[in-house]
Amino acid sequence: MNLEQSQIELITKIVAEKLQSAAAPKACGDGIFENMEDAIQAAYKAQRELFGMTLEFRKQITNAIKAELLLHIEEIAKLGVEETGMGRYEDKVIKNRVAIEKTPSVEDLMSGVFTGDDGLTLLEYSPFGVIGAIAPSTNPSETVICNSIGMIAAGNSVVFCPHPGAYKTSNLTVQYINKAIANVGGPKNLVVTMVKPSMEAVDTMMHHPLVNMLCATGGPGVVKAVLSSGKKAIGAGAGNPPVLVDETADIEKAAKDIISGCSFDNNLPCIAEKEVVVVDEVADYLIFNMKKFGAYELKDAELIHKLEKLVFKADGALNRDFVGKNADYILSKLGISVDPSIKVVIMEADASHPFVVEELMMPILPIVRVANASEGIDLSVKLEHGLRHTAMCHSKNIDVLTEMAHRIQTTIFVKNGPSYAGIGVGGEGFTTFTIAGPTGEGLTSAKSFTRRRRCVLVGGFNIK
Repeated sequence: MNLEQSQIELITKIVAEKLQSAAAPKACGDGIFENMEDAIQAAYKAQRELFGMTLEFRKQITNAIKAELLLHIEEIAKLGVEETGMGRYEDKVIKNRVAIEKTPSVEDLMSGVFTGDDGLTLLEYSPFGVIGAIAPSTNPSETVICNSIGMIAAGNSVVFCPHPGAYKTSNLTVQYINKAIANVGGPKNLVVTMVKPSMEAVDTMMHHPLVNMLCATGGPGVVKAVLSSGKKAIGAGAGNPPVLVDETADIEKAAKDIISGCSFDNNLPCIAEKEVVVVDEVADYLIFNMKKFGAYELKDAELIHKLEKLVFKADGALNRDFVGKNADYILSKLGISVDPSIKVVIMEADASHPFVVEELMMPILPIVRVANASEGIDLSVKLEHGLRHTAMCHSKNIDVLTEMAHRIQTTIFVKNGPSYAGIGVGGEGFTTFTIAGPTGEGLTSAKSFTRRRRCVLVGGFNIK
């Protein structure tokens, strides 16, 4: 059979298209892939496209992401509670909103300059390329939101590995982000993830040669893993934030702020108040006011011991069944029925009690008495375990506030306010849910995901 040239060309085109289709990444749409290799390859291609675009266009992309996500806050928050069984819907709405509205974009990338007899030097921020990011179950959408905005603003693409217990929430957020990018004509697959996470996928991502930087938001194990990868890594780890109250504080306000901060999303944020250290002469009045603002005090030693057995497993590990649960649910397991308006379970404890020294991430708040503010600072520093995460202090004594801030060296230090003021909820400053104490970046933003580069012009542009 003799084929005409036009027929040969048509057959060649069909075969080429089929081969190209077979070699294409197996995407499920909107940045969701069936395997990690395909996700990384797609993100690499997207980042190369983004790198050739202007800062102004990056700003358009992040603005579009924010506008799109604002339409879906309630949906994402609802799914987060339903999927994980942790936290409070109304607080997740707040967390998602602040992540959208107060995460900085390209305005964070302020260039610097030196001029002198030898010429002019520019200091500018350049992207790493493809960033591999691990998201937690405690903030599954919030972390994806603030990381995506900051990383894209910095010129990167990002491959997410969500927590297995919250991947539906993280993936839905990724889909909305990609929809927003497509709406303004941005590169496809700037933000990618997998249909379902796995340890194999995480390992592939961490060691892939096209992934230039890692960012882990989670517990000590995952942070240690990324820091051992051999790549540039940002680690946002655990905290055990103490709150100190001295005799000069506005006790009524301190009580309200502490309960508000501790109960926020059922104590899931690592910034939240985990233990109270209070000067003895005002301790009773503080407890009285805490109960006015939604705390239930456990006084019976047997019940406190029973609660300890519920919260901790026999091997000393935290019982995840109670993480992020409502206070009334926790009390019900002790046979105590209370109104849902009860937000926090409080009790007095000594400084060595497991409730005091361990990060619980549930609305259980131990209270430790001290003789004076100096002793309180000493104990607060000890209980923070050198994690350098977050601490609070309620005092009108500037010397106490200054000394504690100096001694405790936390990334966030909130004075006379609830813990969440430290991430921009009712406090000044930008928001992030990746607070990198272990690696020193602190509250991460766009410039955290860049390389600082120096461009030197010798002998030129010196007009002094």
